Parts: sequence; structure tokens; C-alpha cells
Amino acid sequence: MRQALRDLRHWLQAFERPRAPERMPVRIGRRRIYVLPTAFGLFYGVLVLAMVLGALNYNNNPALMLALLLGASGLASLIAAHLQLSGLQAEALSAEPVAAGELLWLRLSLAARDGRRRRGLRGELDGASAFTGTGEDGTAELTLPLPTRRRGWLEPGRLRLSTTQPLGLARAWTRVWPQQQLLVYPRAEAHPPPLPDSGGDSEHSRVHPLGEEPHQLRAYRSGDAPRAIAWKHSARRDSLVVREYERALQQDVLLDWNAVRALPYEARISRLAAWVDQAEREGRRYRLRLPGQPQLGPGRGLEHHHACLRALALLPDA
Repeated sequence: MRQALRDLRHWLQAFERPRAPERMPVRIGRRRIYVLPTAFGLFYGVLVLAMVLGALNYNNNPALMLALLLGASGLASLIAAHLQLSGLQAEALSAEPVAAGELLWLRLSLAARDGRRRRGLRGELDGASAFTGTGEDGTAELTLPLPTRRRGWLEPGRLRLSTTQPLGLARAWTRVWPQQQLLVYPRAEAHPPPLPDSGGDSEHSRVHPLGEEPHQLRAYRSGDAPRAIAWKHSARRDSLVVREYERALQQDVLLDWNAVRALPYEARISRLAAWVDQAEREGRRYRLRLPGQPQLGPGRGLEHHHACLRALALLPDA
């Protein structure tokens, strides 16, 4: 019976608007809002009906007036619940990429441009729910945790926005179906081996004013920092000389698809994703070479890190 009711519910939801993904921003009009009594609202209606029948039976006019006023309040709550959603606008949908298997925190920005406050707005998606309400500036944000299972583009699907304000007698709801895809990074290997050797010497050095090891002395030039002047040597030579330092430089790390060809397809992607994370943590410059794509890098930093993980996430399935 429960399964039959669940199937019936999904079948009815297919007729709710919108029936196709839509571009943001989306204004929620009255034709896409649905209103039905809650369980408490049904009990309230039965109670008012019983009061009306009792008042008519005993010809009690004050009781009849009270019952009619309660009934009118219940009908007014249906309209008030509808107005909580009418005119609301879904501005944008966004989420920071995460690795497959982690929770993707979905953010839906809402705005009410008509100056009316909205309270008790509830967002639901895939069993997750959150509450919000518009502030004095008429804006609000819903944050929902969305489970991720595989790398690549993720379509969030239809999000339900509802409210039972102001009296809890009726539930008004609508659907928002953003035409937007969210990126999910590949799952990184839990315990990857060390970064691959880039070939040749692991590091070399060059002269750098902020280096660690003294390299040589040279004559002072205009613009040299005073702290670089070798005062003792300058006193002996009767002229200013400056210390030059050298800094060790590591070679770029090459992360090559062919270097992990012994692994299965998805394991290759996980290994390279783990190496990208490791090189970023160590502050190394790295390059990523994938089949059929131009080489990424050398580089480091947030943008390069995102570009490499994005390229790995969007590789075609095996």
C-alpha cells in the first residue's frame, strides 16, 4: 500500500509546473502554486463543521457566529499561504564543487521585490530540507545538502518550495527546476604513492634576493636593500658590497595519464586527482597531461587546481 501511494504521488507530481528545466531567475506566479489543507487544517475544518451543526441544532446564534468566523479565518489562511509564495523570485542556484561521495551544499537565492515579508519558507530536495525567510532587504538563501555519487555534471532536479504560514491550516507549495548543472570532482585515491619524479635532477638553484643560502658578493647598485649590504666586507674593501643569495627551485611535476596506464580507468582518474591535491598542498608547480586534450600548466593555485580537477571530472566514461 505504501509503495502504491508513493507511486501515485510521483505520478501526480509529474503534472506539477514546471514540466521542464527553466533558466534562472524564475518568478513564481500564481498559476504554479498549489494549496491544500494540512492534517491540522482538516481537523480544524471538521471541528468547525461540528460547531455549525451543533449551533443549528440548538438554534444558538452566538455559537453559529463563532463557527462562521472560525471558518472564514480558515479560508483566509488558504489565501495567506498562497501569498507567501506568490511573487517570490528564485534568483540563482550555486554550489562549490566537491569530490564524489561528499555532500554538495546547494544554495538557492530568493528575493521578494514587492516589499512583503515571507516567513517559514521550506526547501526540499532528495529528502533534505531547510527553512528560511526573507529579511528586511527582501532576500533569503536556502542551503541544502545534496549527496553526490559520481564525478561529472550533476543535475539537481526539481526543488520543492513550500510554507504552512500563517496558521498552519494549509500548505502552499511550488516547484523550481533550474536549468543548471553542478560540477562534482572525481574521488581522490585515499592513500596515493608519492608524486612522480619529473625526470633529471629533482631541484636546482638560482640567484634570488630572498633566497636562503649566500651565493656571492658583488658591488652595491642603486636600489639594493640595505639589509643585503655586507657591512664587514664593505669596511675591509672601503666600498659597499652586497650579498647575493640563491634559492632552491623544484622542477615542475608532470602528472601524465600514460604514467598510470597499468590502473583501471576510474582508478587512473582517482590517482591523478590525488596527485593534483598533493602537489597543491606542497606548493609544487605541476602539469596535467590527459589524452585528447591540451596540456594544463605548469601552474599552481586555486584556478589551476580547479582547471585540473574539472578536466579529470569531465573525462568520458570508460
